[in-house]
Order: sequence, then structure tokens, then C-alpha cells
Amino acid sequence: MRYLSAILTFLIMAFGFCQVGAQNESQTIPDPQYWNISPDQDAITWNIVDEDKLPHADDIEMSGQRLSSIVRYEVDKQKYLRVNRDIIFPQLRRFVGSSEPDWYNYRAYLRRSFNDQFLPSIVFEDIILQPKLDSVRIDGQLTFFHSPVEGMIIERTIFPSMTQRQLVEKWVIKNISPVKKRLYIGHTAFEQEEKGMHGVYKVAIRCDSKPEVIIEPGEDYSFGLYFSAGMSNEPEVDQGFIDAEIERKVFLNEMKNNLVLKSPDSVINTLFYFSKIRASESIFETKMGLVHSPGGGNYYAGVWANDQVEYSGPFFPWLGYEKANIAAYNAYKHFLKNIPPEGEFIRSSFEMEGDLPCCSKDRGDAAMISYGTSQFVLASGDKKIAEELWPLIEWSIKYCNANLNGYGVVLSDTDEMEGRIPTGDANLATSSLYYGGLVNAARVARMLDKKPAVEKDFLRKAKKLETAIDNYFGTTIDGIETYRYFDGHQTFRHWICLPLVMGIQTRKEGTLNALFDKLWADNGILVEPGDNVFWDRGTLYAFRGAFKAGAADRALGRLSSYSQSRLLGKRVPYAVEAYPEYGMRHLSAESALYCRIFTEGILGIEPLGQDRFKITLQIPDSWDELSLTSCKILNRDMNFFIVNKNNNIHMTVSDGDRIVWDGQIDSGKSLEIEL
Repeated sequence: MRYLSAILTFLIMAFGFCQVGAQNESQTIPDPQYWNISPDQDAITWNIVDEDKLPHADDIEMSGQRLSSIVRYEVDKQKYLRVNRDIIFPQLRRFVGSSEPDWYNYRAYLRRSFNDQFLPSIVFEDIILQPKLDSVRIDGQLTFFHSPVEGMIIERTIFPSMTQRQLVEKWVIKNISPVKKRLYIGHTAFEQEEKGMHGVYKVAIRCDSKPEVIIEPGEDYSFGLYFSAGMSNEPEVDQGFIDAEIERKVFLNEMKNNLVLKSPDSVINTLFYFSKIRASESIFETKMGLVHSPGGGNYYAGVWANDQVEYSGPFFPWLGYEKANIAAYNAYKHFLKNIPPEGEFIRSSFEMEGDLPCCSKDRGDAAMISYGTSQFVLASGDKKIAEELWPLIEWSIKYCNANLNGYGVVLSDTDEMEGRIPTGDANLATSSLYYGGLVNAARVARMLDKKPAVEKDFLRKAKKLETAIDNYFGTTIDGIETYRYFDGHQTFRHWICLPLVMGIQTRKEGTLNALFDKLWADNGILVEPGDNVFWDRGTLYAFRGAFKAGAADRALGRLSSYSQSRLLGKRVPYAVEAYPEYGMRHLSAESALYCRIFTEGILGIEPLGQDRFKITLQIPDSWDELSLTSCKILNRDMNFFIVNKNNNIHMTVSDGDRIVWDGQIDSGKSLEIEL
């Protein structure tokens, strides 16, 4: 459906001011740094007082189970702030007019945009306070700190309710003067009704401040501004800012305490933490149950074979966030429920709470499903889930095998870029994903005690496909031995990293040279050389593949540069989808891919069954230590501690308080551990 949505970009940009105005600048200019990391490495702050790179605009997406909000903020040269709140209510489905295109049905979410005209007016001695901006903090919430005015400081924190259809803006007014302050607070109530597919919808803005307050010296006064929506047959949302903030902080604490990465690089540590937040918050209530969805202003209350099945689903068992694991399981179950008749391709997505399947092309989705589903099953370590999802794995492998061409590689209409650029009738991504699916499926077969012949058959198919990939796609471009993306393709493509991700290293050196010399730009790996188009998913896969291939020192410099840009530059604080398309949206599953650089790339952990995993460390020489704690794979509480002294690596692995491995390990050498 995404390739039908290009027109919607213009419509979305009409809400409020332009989304991330700075994004229209040339992406070849090195990214300036705006932000700094907090000492605890759990927040970033932007000091406006000393900022000279103004005006500047950016946005951040934040989500709860019943809404998502894209908060756009702009600071002008005089350091005044403007905010636009673009709020999507995924479950409140609009009517689509008969004159509108059919694809509008796939984006028919109730959606409203609110700018600063709805803010409360704070009056002191007949003066409306209009303070400049002092600083901004992002820590899973967005806080604006205003400069002192009339002996007072105003702080505003924006965050979504995790359970209600409500975006909350918490205001705190602090009296820093030696005298008490009498304030009058005026605000406008707003209500709007609209008939929709589930009844009458009401959008409302309310403020719970008192009309008059006295603040003693050293004290403060807090109130909430709320942007909400609901159906006429539902109770009105009455959650206050205190309860809503407690909910949000409970979620953030779980993100902070599970799957904790500590490396020598504070930027990487912080972006890893932030990536857990963005990957896990984009979970929505639907008729399918809780489901994870990409977000980005377009993709909610649905599941996709790439974003959910391949990207985020395999990550969630590592994190152990219960709602995310449930959402991933629901996505796999929905694809299982919709296996098509024999010979037909499976739909790539099920949108609008599963009501609308999409679309009319085979993107290699069966290959994505074989790879992602088997990874999720292995990481979960749950035989019951494995048995339930085995028919989906088995079907996807059968479908791919039935669609091999005469050269032994998999046919598909396109890939996950959905026809934006040519892919031929057989592309490298689809065959690489199918190869990874075969290897993982063999492990699942062993885990489930299937007949040994099943495991052997999958491994035999994988070996045969590995040879076919090299014979069909292997080529020399500009003197570099790497892969062509499809028959007749004459240049490099970002997805040539996928064989490395799957453990195929036949053309390792040339492929790394192509990725990091020919395709690398200031924002990461380009889709093709010279086109200035990038999709972060390609960069994130390339990092994982490079580390898995043993190029840790070469990849680290690029990873550090990329992380610096995404966390502290002009477009923060998460991995993005693409540029120039849609202005670098904060799609959720890309953040899961960032985390997988470390779990599957640098640490090289591969679950093999219910109680076994393989680990192949690829530690950069410059890192003297690394730890990953409270890792929940195989339904355990695993901890990995690595100390690197002059390339002598010592690793300790514990399952809870019990040490299961302790000793020296060589970088690049695989070790199997049984629990």
C-alpha cells in the first residue's frame, strides 16, 4: 500500500508548519550537532541560550495504545517556540467519500492537528507571559524549558497517554522570585464532532488549571492540557496528567532496565536506549489484539510482512516487554490465519485492524516471513509457540521453493521497496531472506523434534541456494567483486548487504568495499550511488552484516558517525525511514533494527533451540569492555560481560545469578552454549 501513498505526503505536510523544515537542505552537508547527552545517558538536551544555528525545526513521534502523535517544534531566531501537534487516533476510522481514491481507505484514521492557538494564556499584572525558550529535553517525553520571565519559569512536557486516546501537555510554573505571584490562567475549551464508521466521534481539548492561582516563593503550580478523542458511546477521557505521566514512566523504566547495553561509546548507549523506546511504544489496540505498527503518520493498527514480521518481531523476545511480545505473536498469527490458496502469494500487509489486506504484488513476502517467523520462534524459546507458527514457516518455505527460476533463485514481482526502483523478476533480497529462513527453519525443526529428514532437507536447500545466489547474482562492478541486484543491473544497491547478514561471506571484501566506499554518504548507505536517496533500514542491515562478517573496526567508525547524527544532529532522536520520501519519519521498526546491530552483529548471538544458542563475538579493537544485561531470549534473564585487553577477550555469561560460561574467547570464533 505504501507505493500508493505518495500523494498523501503533500496532504500530511499541510498540517501546521512544514515537517522538519531543515530536512529540505542538501543531505551532503555534514550534520551539525544541536544536542548533548545527559550524564546518565538516558536523555538528550538542547541548549537554546547559546544556540546560533537558528531557526531550527524538528519533530518526534510518540505513541500509546490508542493514539500516536507527531509533535513538530520550531525555534525562530529570537528563540521563540512554535509547536504543532499532529494526532492520529488509529481505531477511529473515518468515512471515505465516493470522490476520494480507494487507497484513502487504508489511511482513514481520525486525525487532527493543533497549533499554539489552543494554549492557555498566563497573565501576570495585566501582562500575558510570552517567555523565550531556554532548553529542550528528550527522554521518552518532550520537555520545553522556558527562560525566566517576571521571576517565574515555565516548563511544558508533552507525552502520550499509554492507554487512553489522549495527548498530554503538563505545565509547571515555578516561582523563583522572593515574592508570591498571583496569576490568572485563561484557556479555551474546544469540541468537534464527526460521524465515522463506528459512530459519532468527538475531538476535544480541555485544561484543568484553576483560573486564578497564587504561587509562593520557591513553590510551583502544575496543570494539564489535554488533546483527546472518543466515540459517543464511550465515557469521556478523564485521566489526569499525574496518572498519565506515571503510566509513561513505568513504560520508560521497563525500557531502561531490560536489555541494557553498556559500551565505551555514550552516544551508542543512549541511542540504543532510545531505540528500545521507539521500537516498543508503537503498539496499538485492534480487533486483532495488540499489534505493533510502523507509525510515521501513515501506518497504524495493522501489520506488515517486512516491518513487523521481519524487522521488529524477531527483536522483541530479546527485550522481554510483554506487550511487544504479544503484539509480535499476534502479527505472526494473523499472517498464519491468512495463508492463501496453494500457488497464490500472501498479502504484504493487513491494515485497518486487519480489515484491509494489501496489495497486488509479491514483494518477496514469503521469504520475509520464513526468515522473521523462524527468528522469532527461536528467540522466544517456546515450543508451544513454535508448534503454532510452524505451519506458517513451512508454507513460506514451500512457496519460495515453488517459485525458483531456472537458475535456482526466488522469483518475486518486487522487493520491500515496492517498485520505487527496478528489481527485475528475481532480486537478491528475496533470495537472501529465503536462505536465512531455510537455515533458521532447520533449527526450528530440530527444536520441535521433527523428522531429521526435514532439518536435512532445509539445510540441503540452503546450501543449494547459496551456490545459486553466487552464480546468479555474483558479479564484478567497477572492479569490485560483489553482487548485482537483479539480472541486467549495472550498479551497486544497498541490499547487497543481505548475504553478509545471512552469514554468506563468499564476496565479503568486495561487498564491504561497495557498501562503505561506493554507497556511503553523510546519512549512511545510499540506495544507489549518486542518487542522494537513503533508507535507514539498508544502513542498519549493512552494519549488522559488516559486524557479522568480521569487519568490526571498519564498521565501528561508520556506526559512530551515523549514531551521532541520529541522536545529536538536526533530525533526532531515532533512526528514520527514508529521505527524501516523507522527510525522514520515525518509523518504529527501524529502531528495532538498530538494536539488532548489537545483539546479532557485534555479539553475534543466534538462538538454536529451546535451551541452546551460538555466540560469535566481533568486538572492535578499541572497545575494552562491553556488556548486555537483562537479555530475555529463550525466556531467560541472560547477562553477557566482555572484557577486551590487548585483543585477549574474556567473556562471562550468566543465566540470572548462575554463571553458565566463563573464559577466554577469540573474536570471530563461534561458541555454542547449552543452558
